[in-house]
Amino acid sequence: MLTVIYFIGLIVFIYLFCSITYLLVVSIAGMMYKEVPPPETARLAKFAVLIPCFRDDQIIVHSAVEALKHNYPAELFDLIVIADSLQSATVQELRNLGVRVIEVQARMKSKSIHAALQRLSEDQYDMVMILDADNIMKDDCLKLVNQYYQAGHHALQCHRTAKNLQTNVAQLDAISEEINNHLFRLGQQALGFSAAPSGSGMAFETKLLKSIFTYRPILENPGEDREIDMQLLKRGIRMHFIPDAWVLDEKVSSHEVFEKQRVRWMEAQWYHVRRFLEPDMKGIPKNRQYVNKLVQNLLLPRSLYLVVFLAIVLLVSVHYLTGWSLFFPLPGWWLSLLLFFMLTLAIAIPSRFYSYQTVAALLSLPMLMISMMKALFRVKKGRKEFIHTPKTFTGVKPPPK
Repeated sequence: MLTVIYFIGLIVFIYLFCSITYLLVVSIAGMMYKEVPPPETARLAKFAVLIPCFRDDQIIVHSAVEALKHNYPAELFDLIVIADSLQSATVQELRNLGVRVIEVQARMKSKSIHAALQRLSEDQYDMVMILDADNIMKDDCLKLVNQYYQAGHHALQCHRTAKNLQTNVAQLDAISEEINNHLFRLGQQALGFSAAPSGSGMAFETKLLKSIFTYRPILENPGEDREIDMQLLKRGIRMHFIPDAWVLDEKVSSHEVFEKQRVRWMEAQWYHVRRFLEPDMKGIPKNRQYVNKLVQNLLLPRSLYLVVFLAIVLLVSVHYLTGWSLFFPLPGWWLSLLLFFMLTLAIAIPSRFYSYQTVAALLSLPMLMISMMKALFRVKKGRKEFIHTPKTFTGVKPPPK
């Protein structure tokens, strides 16, 4: 029996060692990386700013007003709201503002985007920016996207960051977003890999995005951002992260919404692990970009790493209290992994979050770990419907840089 326990422990240890080593290397690379923006240009692209919106009546008008005020030449970007199940009064209010509204009955973000793209000509717009209903572009966002586009980048990810920190859960979710930016965007870029899309604050050359959304399975996929990532990999196109192009994004502010969101994310991740085995992926060159994306999809969500390490700490305590030999390798090796994981996160967290507010927010971490475990048991194979997380926050304050 002990042999089996030791063998399982060794397998888990090897997985944790490899994944945490990968994350630590990426985190250090991101810390050392300095983005050099391309030179400013007088050439200006025309943008379609798409906002897919499902039952977001409480927030979309405010977001539209903010988008229309963006400091890019008004004649060079059109705001297009893809209205799915919005109230007729909301639709009319948007049209009164001068917003183009495309009404759909899709109940899926990818289907909404597809429907809108079918109505856009490739000659009409150079670039398409995708925002969520709660997103607000900070000053110069489109200007910077245009700058990188004119320098030859066809897929761009803006720096999505929190616009609300009003609860402990929102504070922790904001930190999680910035860790993702550091590990899966900035750090990846530093090592010569493609940055991962965030799901919003993304800009693509129109022709490229339309070609991606002709791939039919994306229309049945609640994790459309991961599928976009796969399609870019198939085409050999790297997504570039723009650290200074800020897009404010509402963070979840309750345990219930956190749980729903993580269910959606875990379903999307596990679906795309299987995608690597599907026929359309077999012809992709098995180069470093391919291997890197596969490794990323095999990583645990961070909250589950914390759950695993909590279990390890409890087992270590039992080991020292009772003398039971439950570990292989020895407990010190496991605790070293925990320290390296904490170092990885410490490097990735921006200095502005080292505050008393964050210390207070950490008190909510045990409940979020429980929510993550509950989300794990709610994961549904082959889900077709989109799990909607409501957005309502409008009290925007610019985050400090």
